[in-house]
Amino acid sequence: MHIEILNTGTELLLGNTLNTHGSWFGRQLFNMGLRVARQSTVPDGEAIREAFEEMVLRSDALLITGGLGPTSDDLTREIVAESLGLELHQDEQALRTLESFFSIRGKPMVAANLKQVLVPTGADVLPNPNGTAPGLYLPPRINRLSNCAIFLLPGPPRELYPMFHNEVAPRLRSLSGCSDVASVCELKFTGIGESDFHHGIDDELAALAGLEYGYCARMGEVDLRLIGNDQVISTARDLVLEKFSEFLISDDGTSLEATVTRLLREKGKKLATAESCTGGLIANRLTNVPGASEVFTHGWVTYANEAKMDQLHVAKNLLEMHGAVSEEVARAMAEGALQESAADCALSVTGIAGPDGGTEEKPVGTAWLGLAVRGKKTQTVRVFHPRNRKDFKQAVSQSALNLVRLEIRG
Repeated sequence: MHIEILNTGTELLLGNTLNTHGSWFGRQLFNMGLRVARQSTVPDGEAIREAFEEMVLRSDALLITGGLGPTSDDLTREIVAESLGLELHQDEQALRTLESFFSIRGKPMVAANLKQVLVPTGADVLPNPNGTAPGLYLPPRINRLSNCAIFLLPGPPRELYPMFHNEVAPRLRSLSGCSDVASVCELKFTGIGESDFHHGIDDELAALAGLEYGYCARMGEVDLRLIGNDQVISTARDLVLEKFSEFLISDDGTSLEATVTRLLREKGKKLATAESCTGGLIANRLTNVPGASEVFTHGWVTYANEAKMDQLHVAKNLLEMHGAVSEEVARAMAEGALQESAADCALSVTGIAGPDGGTEEKPVGTAWLGLAVRGKKTQTVRVFHPRNRKDFKQAVSQSALNLVRLEIRG
């Protein structure tokens, strides 16, 4: 079933409002065994007409969001009706519902609100208990341009999402007759590039009949998406992990920090962090995970050298001899955090975020990681992430958390 989404609203294109509808619709429809074929966003006004008349000719179902309000720029209903040659009439049930909405709240209803109860002839009114603008369903039988089912939906998520579940989804199921819902498996990897998968596993995945796969590269991560029936997904997963299991974060979409938290909990271990260049980002990522309090004990942000000496007992001569960004200081920070926290392991990071401060020996983007584990020799790792400050911090935090993952996993 060819389904398209048309989002309307000038605010979506000005950047004042984040358009989250596309990803939300994608998830909901996929769970029904359906897909979004294309999504477009247009400003209020006549641009809606041009987009609508193009999309309605190639779609089996068209979902249009926004433009159903009482203001002069809310024109979706009028444009769709005019394009289809349908007259608008006032729906009595919709009018009573609207009057009740204002009466319950003790507010007067202005005349402009009456445009919200105008309905194209032959359309179904979709109730909206969460707002004043009812939705509309124009079935294919009244569409004079094509055999496309058309849904006009309010823009605000608090109104749109319940209406989709209650009114749109049942109609789409009936129209599509779709009962074969594909499974999806999202494998999350770190420490490996997207091109490594292309060279290492692409041909084998392409040879699996009934498998759809794709990659999504993120900061410090690559997601591999497998879609198909359970058997082909299992086969593909085995092929991938045979080559890349050491880089696997999770096979259910779980984040790196959530995976680290789970591994620590399973092993009965506790972690402390000592951060300089990341400014507390590692601790923030960990504490965003429910249940982090079971495994995370302390988080130091020792940005200044004095803080490293006072809080983590880093020796002054180490800082003077090797500099704050060095293997020696990273080791001392991790060992100091381990001593002070009484945790089972302590992670440290120190680096040069830039844009200034780099040297030929230590260019901007250089960072040292330290991991001290009780009863073991402290590990140190040099990483290089020459990026802007924000991305540098994210990349270093990713490398650091992955160091913990590898250690705890054994």
